[in-house]
Amino acid sequence: RSSSGKSSSSAAENYQLARRRTLQVVVSSLLTESGFEASERAAVESLTEMIQSYISEVGRCAKAYCEHTARTQPTLSDVVVTLVEMGFNVDTLPVYAKRSQRMVITAPPVTNPPVVPRALTAGQKRTHPHHIPSHFPDFPDPHTYIKTPTFREPVSEYQVVREKAATQRRDVERALTRFMAKTGETQSLFKDDITAFPLIAARPSSIPYLSALLPSELELQQLEETDSSEQDDQTDTENTPGGIGNDEPGADKENAMLPQGGTLPQGKASEENLIDNPYLRPVKKPKVRRKK
Repeated sequence: RSSSGKSSSSAAENYQLARRRTLQVVVSSLLTESGFEASERAAVESLTEMIQSYISEVGRCAKAYCEHTARTQPTLSDVVVTLVEMGFNVDTLPVYAKRSQRMVITAPPVTNPPVVPRALTAGQKRTHPHHIPSHFPDFPDPHTYIKTPTFREPVSEYQVVREKAATQRRDVERALTRFMAKTGETQSLFKDDITAFPLIAARPSSIPYLSALLPSELELQQLEETDSSEQDDQTDTENTPGGIGNDEPGADKENAMLPQGGTLPQGKASEENLIDNPYLRPVKKPKVRRKK
């Protein structure tokens, strides 16, 4: 991209320099016609800038008059109206063109204007329909007015998904290994170059068999799930209606906790019946099914 940008800028600069030199030759010839034998470079540059500004203004105004009348290319009448608007006497042009001491300079070489590279070109341009004149501007690139989706549908193939997951896992492991190698102690395979192929240093433990005796996090989680499921089963049996008269150990425990009469006091029973607030009810844990 940088090379193409430099080439386009150099072509534009060469094009402008060629036109600037032509204007300098014209100014020098006009000075010679006026009787000057020599001139300073600064004076020639100032006159060249004035002529360039005058010609640019004439072209700009002529184009404005042309577009005002719904045309694309200026004509002689547009230039005449522009000169009159700028305060120039058009009747003196034929006499000035037929002067005797007029100097003729060679025509400048024909140079093509620099091609400005486009930033983005996508698809094929649409041509004008029959009812649109050919001198109208071309259609823009299709991507400016045609809907182009910028996303792809997710891949659902098993093989591609597994390959992508394996690649991501390998990249994560590699990045983690590099991070640990940079932040911690490392060992190298080569004594001459320590930075080549760094390995994570092994940390010796005073009790190497301790990790085998202690339960892992997965085993602790399984034990917690087992305890919670047993507690839920016990809670369900206690909340079962008519569980007092059953032969289950939970029912025997409740019977043992009852007073000698076999019934609760009337005050306590009424208090338990009056509690109808869901925030005051005992917590009931969800059941966790054990995998067989």
